[in-house]
Amino acid sequence: MLLLLTRAFPLQLIGGMLSFFIVSYPVSSLAKEEAEKQPNIIFIFADDLAYDTIGTAGGQKPNTPHLDTLAREGTVFTHAYNQGGWHGAICVASRSMLNTGRFLWHAQRQTNRPDQLRIKDRLWSQYLKEAGYHTFFTGKWHLNTDVETVFDVVKHVRPGMPRDTPESYHRPRKDNAWKAWDTAQGGYWKGGQHWSEVLANDACDYLRKEAAGEQPFFMYLAFNAPHDPRQAPKEFVDAYPLDDMALPSSFMGEYPYKDAIGCTAQLRDEQLGPFPRTPHAVKVHRQEYYAIISHMDAQIGRILDAVDKAQLDDNTLIIFSADHGLAVGNHGLLGKQNMFDHSIRVPFIVKGLDIQSGETNSTPIYLQDIMPTTLEFAKITVPEHVQFRSLVPILRKQRQANYDAIYAGYMQSQRMITEDGFKLILYPAIKKVLLFNLQSDPEEMYDLATKPEQKQRIQRLFTELLELQSQTGDTLDLRSLFPTLSQGA
Repeated sequence: MLLLLTRAFPLQLIGGMLSFFIVSYPVSSLAKEEAEKQPNIIFIFADDLAYDTIGTAGGQKPNTPHLDTLAREGTVFTHAYNQGGWHGAICVASRSMLNTGRFLWHAQRQTNRPDQLRIKDRLWSQYLKEAGYHTFFTGKWHLNTDVETVFDVVKHVRPGMPRDTPESYHRPRKDNAWKAWDTAQGGYWKGGQHWSEVLANDACDYLRKEAAGEQPFFMYLAFNAPHDPRQAPKEFVDAYPLDDMALPSSFMGEYPYKDAIGCTAQLRDEQLGPFPRTPHAVKVHRQEYYAIISHMDAQIGRILDAVDKAQLDDNTLIIFSADHGLAVGNHGLLGKQNMFDHSIRVPFIVKGLDIQSGETNSTPIYLQDIMPTTLEFAKITVPEHVQFRSLVPILRKQRQANYDAIYAGYMQSQRMITEDGFKLILYPAIKKVLLFNLQSDPEEMYDLATKPEQKQRIQRLFTELLELQSQTGDTLDLRSLFPTLSQGA
């Protein structure tokens, strides 16, 4: 070809044509390839991690340098919510919503169906796998589906919580020999190494082996931490002396409505400490909570280091969140079966690709927005049945919000709506109405529901809650249960 060109064309023209064939065509091809390249996706999921436990929140909190760095390098959504649960294991509902993309009560009905894995009803990772992703899982699954059928590679599959022992309940007490660092107690130590460390080992090993591959990957890394029994190496516990632990602002010996909302002394989570709550008991539980969070953060640091060593930063999306929060002494409660922010809000960090670093966004979202967000980044059409909404338009400044109001519910005993800085909570069993101004009262300590000037606001929020019930598949008849509020709805 070069010989023919030399005979027929002047040399300067030949040079220009060679430049086209040798430079212009490959550059155009590479640009197209880069534009179509799917990003790697790393999803890191904690269990029972309240929104105010990492450095992006105020107040006393555990030491989480690696999550703090991730937050500085990415965008933080400060108001990420879980929609609630249909039984005491809130994590089941949260994870079911996350993996099916359906709102709370729709997800409940979907996960009870034996044919849930029909083609039109695939789970999150299956959509990514179908689009060319190599999928990897390790940690807590807790869905009514065999995880082995959902991911390409499955390492350690953990149950809903590490096996607890009688010694881990009704603590602390003088006759109790429980020590969070005692490997003989089992739990997180079963198998010889702390489960959080095993998860980090699995993740780092996968990154070393798969990072250089041509196929994009999806990693679902689900820590059991900081779920109880809250165990961590002694040096992490010692980092939080009891004398330095502060009580939550909303500390009380006993929540007055605990029985009416299903948080009785018989609920497993609430049995972890004594009734009534004592300052010493709450400090011990928070000490161990902070310790296992810091220990988890250290393992997340190892995973992020492995990402750096594999030089994946340019085309990797990292999302960190949790399935729900936890009270740990707030409002006289220990568990997550309530509508207060400490239990329904979670940390939420997203980093990588074209996402702005060092930015915080206070628009209300659901943590399950993660699913459609990753599908959109992966250039996968979000299935019609997915009800949660992608955050990509918000991250790219194409819209400001996904939702006007946020809904949450727990069994038949609690309902909640939050909008414009106010939160309405209903306790149907006792016809109780609570209203909080989250801007002036973020700890939710001052109920405004009896204030005459709030009557119109309560009526409006109740009407909007009825609309959200329809969207989420909620069949609880609030109109009959709250006839006074229903008059204007």
